[in-house]
Amino acid sequence: MKQADRRVFGQVCRDTARAARLIAAVFAALLVVFDQAAAEPQASGDVGLILYNGKIVTVDQGFRIAQAVAVKGDRIVGVGSDADVRKLASSDAKMIDLKGKTVLPGLMDSHVHATGASMYEFDHEVPEMETMADVLAYVKSRAALIDDAEWIRVRQVFITRLREQRYPTREELDRAAPKNPVYFSTGPDASLNSLALKLSGIDKDFKITDGKPGRIERNPKTDVPTGIIRSAGRFVAYKSSEKQPSHQDRLSRLKALLADYNKVGLTSIADRDASDGAVELYRELKERDELTCRVFINLSVNAQDSIEDIKARILKAAKSPLHEYNNMLWLRGIKTYLDGGMLTGSAYMLDPWGVSKVYSIDDPEYRGMRYIEPGKLYQIAKLALENDLQPTSHSVGSGAVQALIDAYEEVNSSLPIGDSRPCITHCNFMTQEAIDKMAKLGIVADLQPAWLERDGATLTKHFGDARLDYFQPYKSLFEKGVVVGGGSDHMQKIGGLRSINPYNPFFGMWITLARQPRWTDQALHPEQRITREQAIRLYTINNAHLMFQEKQKGSLENGKLADLIVLDRDILTCPVEQVKDIQVEQTYLGGKLVYAAK
Repeated sequence: MKQADRRVFGQVCRDTARAARLIAAVFAALLVVFDQAAAEPQASGDVGLILYNGKIVTVDQGFRIAQAVAVKGDRIVGVGSDADVRKLASSDAKMIDLKGKTVLPGLMDSHVHATGASMYEFDHEVPEMETMADVLAYVKSRAALIDDAEWIRVRQVFITRLREQRYPTREELDRAAPKNPVYFSTGPDASLNSLALKLSGIDKDFKITDGKPGRIERNPKTDVPTGIIRSAGRFVAYKSSEKQPSHQDRLSRLKALLADYNKVGLTSIADRDASDGAVELYRELKERDELTCRVFINLSVNAQDSIEDIKARILKAAKSPLHEYNNMLWLRGIKTYLDGGMLTGSAYMLDPWGVSKVYSIDDPEYRGMRYIEPGKLYQIAKLALENDLQPTSHSVGSGAVQALIDAYEEVNSSLPIGDSRPCITHCNFMTQEAIDKMAKLGIVADLQPAWLERDGATLTKHFGDARLDYFQPYKSLFEKGVVVGGGSDHMQKIGGLRSINPYNPFFGMWITLARQPRWTDQALHPEQRITREQAIRLYTINNAHLMFQEKQKGSLENGKLADLIVLDRDILTCPVEQVKDIQVEQTYLGGKLVYAAK
C-alpha cells in the first residue's frame, strides 16, 4: 500500500471509529432520556415519599436551596417549596418532617478499594500506630502469638504518618522479632528484617534481572541491603499464617463496609483498581439486591504484562455484560500504576527528591520510580479509549502527572478525547502548566484530600513550602475548570475515621476548606482553599461527572436518582471546624432508607 493510500485508509478508519462513538453516545443519551421520562409521576398518587420543612441543598447548576423533595420509586419528581411539593403526595405517602435539617445529594467517593479494605482485619484487629514504638510493640506482640519462623506483616502503616517520620530499620525489626521474618509493607515499598531478607534471597549479590521496576536500597560503603526495598515486593518470600476467609466471609465483610459507607453519607463509590474477584463480589451482591452503594469500576490492568495481554484484558472488559450501563454496577474503566508513592518516597518527580532521612534516600539525583515507558503508556491509553473505557493511572508525582498528560495529548492528536474523560488518579504534585493542559484536553482528576492533613507535616519537612505550592491545588483546578473529584483511597479497616486512609467525606471536605495538616500550626498554602459550595461539589456532582453519570445523580433535580442524606447540622453555615464533625442522620439510596442513626 502506498503512503498516500495508507493515509487515506487511516483517515477512513478514524472517521468510522468516531461515527461509531457518536452513535453509541446518542444511544446512551436516549436511554437516559427514556429512563428519566419513565420516572416522571403519572399522578400525585404515584409519589410515595415526601421530605419537607428542610433546607434542601440541590447542588444544581445554580446551587439552589429548596424546602422539600418528592420521590416516586427511585427517582426525584419534585423539588421546591413545601406547598408545591406536598401537593404531589398520595394519601399513603410517607411524610417526613425534616424540622429544618439540611439535605444533600448522596455523597460519592472517587477512589476506594472496598473488597480489600473490608478484609484488612479479618484475622485480628490491628491497633492504631502513630509512633515507631507502636510499630515495634505490634511486631513484638505478633511474635509472641505465632510460631517461630512464621511471617509477621505490617501493612499500610505509612512512614509519613509516624511521629518519627521514617522507616523502621532492619535492626529494630530484628530486635522486636528475632525469630520471625518481618515484612513492613507500605504501598509499593517496604522494610524487611534480616530473616525476611535471608528467606527472600535478597543479599549483597542480589540483582533485579526480570526487567521490571524495582530498587534495593544498600549501604553505600558495603553494598549490603539496608532492608528497604522499593517496588520489589514480588521478591519477598512472604507466606501468610493468618486464617483464610471463605467466599461468604468476603461477601459479608463487604456488605458491612458498604453499610458503614452509608453511615457517613456515601451512596456511590468508584473502585479504582478492581480485580476479577472484586468484580465478582460486587456482581453477586447486585444479583442478591444487597448492594447499598452504586459502584463504578476501573478494572485492574497490569502494565508490566505484554501489550498483547493488556489488549486482551481491555477487550474482555469492553465485552463484559457489566460494561453495559447500569446505575448500580458499571464496569467503565481501567487502572494502571505509573509511579510509586509520596507516602513511601517513590513517586516520580520532575525534579530530584533530594537526600532524605525520612525516606532513606541517599542518591541526590533520585527522582522516584516510573513503571510504564512512554510508548506503552500511550498504547494502553489509546486501547482503553478506543474501547469506550476510561483510562486512569496511579500518578502521584509531578513527573508521572506530566507523563500521563503527555500520553493523553498524543492520543488526542488522532482520537479526540474531550468527551471520554481520561482520568489521573491521585494527581498530588502538579504544575500550572499541567493544570492548563488538563483543562484544554478535558482530563479529569481523582484526588484524596485526607493525604494533605495526614501527610502535610512530613512533606513540608522534606520538600519545604515552595515545592508544595501546587500540592493538591484545589482552587487552581476549580478556577481552570478541571473537573476534580474527592476520594479516600480507602484500603484498610472499617470506620470512617479509624481507617488508615479516612473515608469520611466530611473530613475530606473540611480539609479542602482548612488545608491544615496535623502536627502543625500553619495551613498548607491557604491560597488553595475552596468554598463550601465547591467542597460539596467535589463529593457530589463532580464525582458523578468522573463516573459519566452527572445526568443521573450528583444533584437533587427532577428525574435524577433519589440518593440523598439528612445531616445533623447545616454544612453551609456551621463553623468551619465543625464540618469534619457532621453526622448523617439518614441515608437514602434510590428513595430507599439504607441508614438511620439510632
